[in-house]
This record gives sequence, structure tokens and C-alpha cells, in this order.
Amino acid sequence: MKTLYNGKTKTVLLDETTNVVNLFFKDSATGENGVFDPGSNTVGGSVEGKGRIGLTVSKYFFELMERNGIPTHYLGADIDKGLMQVRNLTVPKLEFVLRYFTAGSMCRRFTLEEGIVFDPPYTEVTLKDDEQGDPLISERLCIMKGLLHEGQYDEALDILVRVGEVLRAELKKLNLTLIDFKIEVGYDENGKMYVVDEITPDIWRVRDENGNIPNQIDCAKLILERIGQ
Repeated sequence: MKTLYNGKTKTVLLDETTNVVNLFFKDSATGENGVFDPGSNTVGGSVEGKGRIGLTVSKYFFELMERNGIPTHYLGADIDKGLMQVRNLTVPKLEFVLRYFTAGSMCRRFTLEEGIVFDPPYTEVTLKDDEQGDPLISERLCIMKGLLHEGQYDEALDILVRVGEVLRAELKKLNLTLIDFKIEVGYDENGKMYVVDEITPDIWRVRDENGNIPNQIDCAKLILERIGQ
């Protein structure tokens, strides 16, 4: 398979015989100075088995989204090989963020206390650009830069909110309160939009029943135990 992109936690591969894209889930985790943090833009370390656990969890949540009528790029997974088969889509370098509470970078950027409730949820769109610190980006700039077509910005935000409703309800069953999360979207040749990349603790922050915020490694193991995989 041909390597299309080598990211922090995944490698994107193209099967040139079938035109199916595969995501290889690595054992690396985002964070800084050995401290894991899903909101970080750097790799904080590596944990043996993380990739396989992340793929298993992502498979579970992508299938859950599909059952709830939310289109995703997911086609199948080979857990033993650490590979997820996905649709070959155009994926703009954007992240769509939904916040139920203030946390992380938002508090630093706007001098806000942690834990302020957003009702309705607060949405943001950021440009994936580590050198610029993933700046916020508007619909107009997305269209000017050729990242999205007219109407896709709002469509992606609608998908984001729908993902949040399903994800929040599912995590609540596990006694976890969803604080915030981010997704990526892609679109096909007809402009139809899909949730892409992954749905794992690498994309969200949660609070457990004791008020603690588990890192993505511990959270993934907890979910794996509770979904019985």
C-alpha cells in the first residue's frame, strides 16, 4: 500500500488495487513532556497496544454513529493488523469542535474559568496548522482557501452537533460526562459529507463520576472494558 500521510497517531495508506484508504492506528499519544493530553498538538509518548485499543473503540463508535443515521467514512476494520478501511474522500485540514463546558485551550485563550456550562453547546472550527497553533477559522475563509464549498461549513456543524448528542448519551451510560470533543469531516465527489478520522478518547475530554478527567490512555482502557471488546 502507498503511504499518503504520516500523522501523529495514524498513518494513511492507499490500497492502489481497490482505491480503498486504510488508517493504521499507531501506539503514539498526544501530549507534552510525558503527560498525555488529547488537546495537545505534539506527541507525548508511546504506549504499547494503544493503537489496537484505539481502533477497537473507534470501530464501536463509528458503527454506533451509522446506526443513528450519521454518515461516516468507516467501511470495516482489521483489529489484528491495526487497520481501518475507510472511504476515499477529500478531507480538508479543519477540525470541528463542540464544547459543553469551558476547558483547555479555550480557557487559556479567553481567560475563562474551567467548567462553565455552555447551553446550547459552543461550536468552533479551527485550521489544522501546528505552526500557527490551530487558529479559529470562519466559513468565509474556508471557502476563500478552497477548503469547503458553499453550504458545507454549516452542514459540518450540524453533523458535529448530531455526533455530540449520540456520543454524550453513550458516554453517560459509562458514567462519563462529555466536556468537549473534535471531529474531522470529509466529502465525496458529490459533496456529501462524512465524519472521518477516528472517534476515540484522543478526540474528547470527559469527567468521571469522581470529578476527575482521565487521560486518553486510561479512558480508552475503561471504555474497552465496559463495551466488552
